[in-house]
Amino acid sequence: MFQELLSMPVVASEHGQDVDNFIIYIHWLMAALFIGWTSYYLYALFRFRESKNKKADYVGSRSHATSWLELAVAGVEAVLLLGFAIPLWAKVVESMPPADQSTEVRVMAQQFGWNFMHPGADETFGKQQFELVSEDNKFGRDLEDPFGKDDIFTLNEIHIPVDKPVIFHISSLDVIHSFKIIALRICQDAIPGMSIPSWCIPNKTGRYQINCAQLCGNGHSAMTAGFLSIDSTEDYDSWLVQNTPADGEGGGMSFE
Repeated sequence: MFQELLSMPVVASEHGQDVDNFIIYIHWLMAALFIGWTSYYLYALFRFRESKNKKADYVGSRSHATSWLELAVAGVEAVLLLGFAIPLWAKVVESMPPADQSTEVRVMAQQFGWNFMHPGADETFGKQQFELVSEDNKFGRDLEDPFGKDDIFTLNEIHIPVDKPVIFHISSLDVIHSFKIIALRICQDAIPGMSIPSWCIPNKTGRYQINCAQLCGNGHSAMTAGFLSIDSTEDYDSWLVQNTPADGEGGGMSFE
C-alpha cells in the first residue's frame, strides 16, 4: 500500500516518463533541502541555546559555510532548469508535429462537460466562424461547408489512435476551464475566444479519465465525466466508420 501511495499514475504518452522523472528530481531536491535545513535549525537551537549563551552576539555566525551551501542549492536548481525543464518544455510544447501527420481533435469545454469535434474520413475540419457559435452549434461550424459534412461530434468521449501524434485544439464556450488528462501528462487551460494547441504521442491503449483542473462553477465535479479512449489503429478506424454521419450532414452527437 505504501508503494502504491508513492508510485506515479499510469503513463500513456511518450513524453510522460520525462515529466515523471523531472517531478521525481524536484522532490529529491525538496527532500534534501528539508532534511538539511531542518537539521541546521535543530543544530542552531542546541548550539546557541540560552544556557550556554548568556549574552547575545549581534554579529552572528562568522562562517561562510551557509553561503557556499546556498550556492550549491542554486547550482542544483540551475541544473534542473537548464538540463531538464527547458529541454522538456522544448520537446513537449515547442516541437509541435505537422498537422498532416497527426490526429487532430477540437475541444470545447463548457459548464459542465466536454465537447469534441473529430474530422471525418476526409481528415479535414469544416469551416468555423465565431459569430455562428450558439448552444446548438458550439463549434460555430459553417453548415454549408462540404468539408464539414462528415465531421464527428462527441460529448465527454474522445477516441484517438495509438502511436500517432495527436493535437488537441482547446477552447471554452463560457468560463476558463483546464483540459487535463493525467495519463497523457498534459494540462492546458481552455480560454473563451482562444484556440490553444496541446499535443502528445499516445503509446498505450486504454480508457483514461479527463479532468478539469480549474474550478469552473458549482458543477465542477461533473467535468470528470469525460473519457479518452486510445485505440489500436483497427479499432479507431472502425470507430470512425461507425460514427461518421450516415446522412452526410454532420453534427451528430455521440453520448458514449
